[in-house]
Amino acid sequence: MKKENIFNYNSTQVIKDIAPDKWKHFYVGIIMGAVLQTFSLYLLTAHPVIATSIAFVLVVAISYGFELFSLLTGKGHYDVMDAVAGTIGGVLGMTAMLVIQLWILK
Repeated sequence: MKKENIFNYNSTQVIKDIAPDKWKHFYVGIIMGAVLQTFSLYLLTAHPVIATSIAFVLVVAISYGFELFSLLTGKGHYDVMDAVAGTIGGVLGMTAMLVIQLWILK
């Protein structure tokens, strides 16, 4: 029996193995993170760290909240990895808006 080297992987194959459903959560997370980051920095202009923290907590709460709602009500499909994909996308959207707001628009 031939042993497979776990460190030898094809990165394009890893990306292809991600389910299309996770990509949807990722893209929605990008938009959600960007909107929440923009709104929180607009409200707390003098406190960018607090605004970013609040936006992050909201991204995680909303992403996991929808999955928790699916689990408790039985409507939809409960999958924690959907929440993880949404959170990763949210952080990417938050980062993009933070760069735009703090360095480009300054």
